[in-house]
Amino acid sequence: MGRLTTHVLDTALGRPAAGIAIALHRIAPSGGRDKVGEFVTNADGRCDRPLLEGAALVAGTYELTFAAGAYFDRSGLKLPEPKFLDEVTIRFGIAAPEQHYHVPLLLSPYAYSTYRGS
Repeated sequence: MGRLTTHVLDTALGRPAAGIAIALHRIAPSGGRDKVGEFVTNADGRCDRPLLEGAALVAGTYELTFAAGAYFDRSGLKLPEPKFLDEVTIRFGIAAPEQHYHVPLLLSPYAYSTYRGS
């Protein structure tokens, strides 16, 4: 059974990024966005359950939007306004919904990276 998961690591502080709000959208072929769910990372920087799994995970294009700016505000960092990174959006494709898609986010106030994890 396929599933979609994520994990957020704060690379500036060297720890999981807890309390980050995440929105998941499915992107229609016309470009429209359909909100599929909202989540918050736990103390380990992960969500307590898969973002999508089983029949809910279908082939297509998706976006994960991470509320990085709000996380940085709570962390006590003194960043200039507007922040360089406020919302981080990752658009990706699901071609084989029977597989596990893991989309980690490595985050700092001035950079981020991602990859397809396992």
